[in-house]
Amino acid sequence: MKSTHAWVAAAVTITLTAVGRTWGDASVPEVDPSIPPYSQVSGVSGSLSSVGSDTLNNLMTFWAEKFGKFYPNVKVQVEGKGSSTAPPALISGTAQLGPMSRAMKNTEVDEFERKYGYQPTQVKAAVDALAVFVNKDNPIKCLSLEEVDAMFSKSRRRGHPEVETWGDLGLAGDWKDRPISLYGRNSASGTYGFFKEHTLQNGDYKDSVKEQPGSASVVQGVTVDRYGAGYSGVGYVTPGVRAVQLATKKGGECEEASAANAYSGKYPLARFLYIYVNKPSSEAIDPLVGEFLKLVLSKEGQEAVVKDGYYPLPASIDQEERKKLG
Repeated sequence: MKSTHAWVAAAVTITLTAVGRTWGDASVPEVDPSIPPYSQVSGVSGSLSSVGSDTLNNLMTFWAEKFGKFYPNVKVQVEGKGSSTAPPALISGTAQLGPMSRAMKNTEVDEFERKYGYQPTQVKAAVDALAVFVNKDNPIKCLSLEEVDAMFSKSRRRGHPEVETWGDLGLAGDWKDRPISLYGRNSASGTYGFFKEHTLQNGDYKDSVKEQPGSASVVQGVTVDRYGAGYSGVGYVTPGVRAVQLATKKGGECEEASAANAYSGKYPLARFLYIYVNKPSSEAIDPLVGEFLKLVLSKEGQEAVVKDGYYPLPASIDQEERKKLG
């Protein structure tokens, strides 16, 4: 199976715009100037419910706020308890928007199709670099995926020896004998599933990983725990933590979690962030849902992506996603 970072890179076929600002050590590009601004329409009213990804929770709220400025009479409710909550909500009809930090599993697509007779529509909304965070005081510079696997997994399918202390990763002095405190997400999280598949090669997490209900809790745990390490979307970075550079293999090139490296595929844990919706293949999309997604894919919507610390879609991908809306 092609790795996720490879197909993120393959999907990006245009040259990036100039860097607009920096976030820590990571460069963040401006929104592609050829992505058009949102154009308000008349006759839009009602309520929208979004159920799904915690990684996208803040971003969905930003989009809802922007949408509300165009349509003050539209109410948007956002709930972010994990990507695995999105498919059941879409299937039952309790939500029209299903944000997910991973692609739907075949079993989830099949269950949706059994009820409706067609598959859900997947819309790429942003690009993320799933980061491995350490405390800001931690001096470690780079980790290979083999080392990260040995940190978080008891299966160690990448073949690296057991990693229990920071000394096992080459740190000396006060760090040498300190056990690594591990922070991660719970099984409802798409980030949990993505990390398990693409880093642990579907191995089992160590029992010592402290499962957190949200990405903010992971980052907070590492912030207050000098010897902690955790994983979450790069948009949750704070001054109290640092995203470690990652190498695909031991001795490989260390790559920072940056927009350019996510787009190019150099960063090994790049991924798309999605919104799934129920759109009959032969019918037009619900007008309220369609306008919300047009806002997401607009200049204003992609500016919100940058504001939340994630990476905006290049115009080529943005245009392809717009076509899905009909």
